[in-house]
Amino acid sequence: MTLDNGKEFAQHRQVSRHCGIDIYFARLYHAWERGRNESFNGLLRQFFPKGTDFARLSTNTLNDVTNLLNNRSRKRLNDQTSKEVLQDHLTVAIEL
Repeated sequence: MTLDNGKEFAQHRQVSRHCGIDIYFARLYHAWERGRNESFNGLLRQFFPKGTDFARLSTNTLNDVTNLLNNRSRKRLNDQTSKEVLQDHLTVAIEL
């Protein structure tokens, strides 16, 4: 998994051990090192333009967009959905 350098990833070692995955960090100002992430950000921007105040959005709206994106088939994933791929690889429960 490749992450950016945000403080939200401070516990990356625990995630790596728990999930059994290697974690890498992209270099600053090298967005192309996280191509999938940048592509997904583009999808999110279709629903939530820059400057969106998420505090004003309902939980139902956020859940609807989450479900729509997680259940969208992707060429990059051999026409599987993100949800299908995660279910095949994770043994921990994830609740969105």
